[in-house]
Amino acid sequence: MQIKSKINWRHFDFWLLGSVALLVIFGITMVRSAVAGNIELEELNLVNRQLIFAAVGTLIVIIVTAIDYRFWSSISRPLYFGTIVVLAVLFLIGAALFGSARWFDTGVILIQPSELAKIVLILVLADYFTRTQGRTKDLNWIFRSFIMTIGMVIWILLQPNLSTSIVMFVLWFALLWASGLRLRHLFLFLALGIFTPIAGFPLMADYQQRRILNFLFQDPNARFGESYNIQQALISIGSGGLLGQGYGQGPQVQLRFLKIRWSDFIFSATAHELGFIGTLLMLLVLLFVIYRCLRAARLARDTYGALIAYGVATMIAFQSIVNIGVNLNMMPATGLTLPFVSYGGSSLLSALTGIGLVQSVMLRHKAIEL
Repeated sequence: MQIKSKINWRHFDFWLLGSVALLVIFGITMVRSAVAGNIELEELNLVNRQLIFAAVGTLIVIIVTAIDYRFWSSISRPLYFGTIVVLAVLFLIGAALFGSARWFDTGVILIQPSELAKIVLILVLADYFTRTQGRTKDLNWIFRSFIMTIGMVIWILLQPNLSTSIVMFVLWFALLWASGLRLRHLFLFLALGIFTPIAGFPLMADYQQRRILNFLFQDPNARFGESYNIQQALISIGSGGLLGQGYGQGPQVQLRFLKIRWSDFIFSATAHELGFIGTLLMLLVLLFVIYRCLRAARLARDTYGALIAYGVATMIAFQSIVNIGVNLNMMPATGLTLPFVSYGGSSLLSALTGIGLVQSVMLRHKAIEL
């Protein structure tokens, strides 16, 4: 018996697409404000680049939506090993050819494969957990999924890129939990979650250790570095008030006291110029996007589709929490962007690919038997 998807475009989630479009447009608008008047940044054409990435991302959403999401299950192994090869090659020759083990420099844009790796991991783990349903009592089931995850993460850790590695471990745990992780195993993971950062601290890169130490022991008189950036972020948020300083009028942004305001600290820039109301509206739209992804997971007619949608929702939610947490001085600096809003082509394309997968699940959540 063959299962065939019945595509009904009435099931296309226009609410999800519209909300994502609002966030992307809003993000480009805030990036424009963040770089205005800065000759060096304007020469980099960040706004135009983000517009191009948004256009390419829109095309990706359409293409990925049109492809039956179950197709990715049939090529999960080539996807997995292909991604590992790309990450390994980037690590081995990236620094020599491009000056970095994180990006491929095409001469026009920088491509960060680790962003794509997050989507691939969601697809691969969703396929594995779907094929191994009913084995939640088996520790070997957990161990194999961990090995699959670490097989990709190790190359990202070596770049070094701890923040993306943490995102991928969170995706693994979230999909593990959604697949029926037992409570006694959950407590084991909680213990490991407490022990691992302590044991792994000496193995971190110097800049990663500094970020954690600067978070724990902040210097109120710092004039540069992570402590200074966080101080300026808090000043920006606090001075925004209810309605903000006005778009393009915030002194913290326009006078460049707030660093990396177009990317890591775009949340602070938004709070500074648009105030509590503007920031709240942005967060409500972001929460609505996460809700629509979770709704797709609930409506999906098979486990594979549900896990894909749940994984995308987790990726967006976790990155948002961490980015905002850093801006509020609740977490160490990570470098994670605010999904759909921060400048960053690879990050935007990764998030939009995830939205395309969710839309594909929604279009085919009705199935017929032939």
